[in-house]
Amino acid sequence: MADKNPFPGENNTGHIWDDNLRELQNPPPKWWTIAFWLSVVWWIGYGVLYPMIPIGQGFTKGVMGWTQIKEYEEGLAEIEAVRAPYESRIAEMSAAEILADDELREYTRASSRVLFGDYCSGCHGAGGAGGPNYPVLADDDWLYGGSVETIVQTLINGRKGIMPSHAKVLSAEQIDQLAAYVVGLSEGKDDEAGKQLYMSSGCLACHGVDGKGMQALGSANLTDAVWRFNEPDLLASARHTIAHGVNDANDPKTREAVMPAFGDRLSQDEIKKLAVYVHTLGGGQ
Repeated sequence: MADKNPFPGENNTGHIWDDNLRELQNPPPKWWTIAFWLSVVWWIGYGVLYPMIPIGQGFTKGVMGWTQIKEYEEGLAEIEAVRAPYESRIAEMSAAEILADDELREYTRASSRVLFGDYCSGCHGAGGAGGPNYPVLADDDWLYGGSVETIVQTLINGRKGIMPSHAKVLSAEQIDQLAAYVVGLSEGKDDEAGKQLYMSSGCLACHGVDGKGMQALGSANLTDAVWRFNEPDLLASARHTIAHGVNDANDPKTREAVMPAFGDRLSQDEIKKLAVYVHTLGGGQ
């Protein structure tokens, strides 16, 4: 710090560093001073009009009585007033009747996207595109049938696939042969020896003589190249499913295929709306 001020008349404090760094005493610009006092006035005005200052367990309410919750509730009430006529009709109609009404069907589709995102997309993917080892809902392949009434029952009660494991009743060679036959069916091929094994192993009891499955049982169509467990190596995937089954409690390596029930967590109207949405994603029957 310099003992003498080398910058007389500059209105500095006399504190000098490194020969020329000094502390000035000039007032701030007028525009800054005006803006500062205007901000103080604005702050006082805001505090008078709106909730602002914490006091104990509460806060000042403001003369306007405005709150974010109140604004939210008013906005929600406006939306519900618009939706009310549609929602009242949905409550009185079945899912099939909603589908038959063009205007109501489109409203239901639009208003059910959030429901689907909350409860379904985690497994079935956005837009029903399907997640890893979960069914695609955007096609026309349905294990239990794609009528909207069936979809309603699926949502209410859930589904649980059943296929017994065959690792203890078939040899490794037989499992390989059966897996090759099943994959070949989906490619339009036929193998007489594989077919004989298919018939004698009891596969036809669920999947039918032609391999097209039975919707009453929820058994898969083996001829359409749509795979419930869609893995890169289809032959290995089919071999695993045949060997260890689906939801077989006696086999620790079994596949898991469970659709949870939503009848106890969604309202009847929400069930109907979701059923309509899912039905319109793909080729509903």
